[in-house]
Amino acid sequence: MKKINQIVAVSGMLLFSFQLYAQKKLTEATISYDIVINTNNATPQAADLLDGATSVIYLKGNSSRSEMISSLGTQATIVDGKTGKATILKDYGDQKYMITMTQDNWKASNKKYEGVTFTYENEFKTIAGYNCQKAVGKLTDGTTFTVYYTKDLIPVNKDFQYLNKDLPGLAMQYEAGLGKLKVTYTVSSINFNLVPAAKFDLPKSGYRVMTYEESLGTSGN
Repeated sequence: MKKINQIVAVSGMLLFSFQLYAQKKLTEATISYDIVINTNNATPQAADLLDGATSVIYLKGNSSRSEMISSLGTQATIVDGKTGKATILKDYGDQKYMITMTQDNWKASNKKYEGVTFTYENEFKTIAGYNCQKAVGKLTDGTTFTVYYTKDLIPVNKDFQYLNKDLPGLAMQYEAGLGKLKVTYTVSSINFNLVPAAKFDLPKSGYRVMTYEESLGTSGN
């Protein structure tokens, strides 16, 4: 009996060690999401404009750059991990805006995502080679959304995806609102190569600069 107990104890330690080894702290990576528009409540024209859109996340330490790329143009959100400040770059043809945000502004813009609770379900699927568990998120206003996440990748900085920041892992597929559209983001690839520091540099010219407060009345953000 003593030997059996020892074997069980050793097996448990090995399993725990394997789980720790399998988990990877996500400090530097480029994550690409494919976007699918759910057109139930949207006009076909609006959905067509975003057809084939992608979201690319660049992570480097506590800093992040999130880009939404579509036929309309590009919108990037850069979060400075040292200061907590954020900058939004909107590049839609001739319309180029740089919106500066304090740490408090950034939190205010994501206020609806504060207090999200998750219910974890015993349902799994493989996305981009990672085993992902299903969870249902619930916002404080009662809105729910489905997300599949992997425990194998643990982001060090979670502010880049405020909706899912309380998940115990990386969201590999999730539902979210984009204006009046409902969209599904699904990871297509993850690259662990070094991310150039220049990705987080702000442009020196070519953009109309405004504060977050100004943008609320002039850009509709």
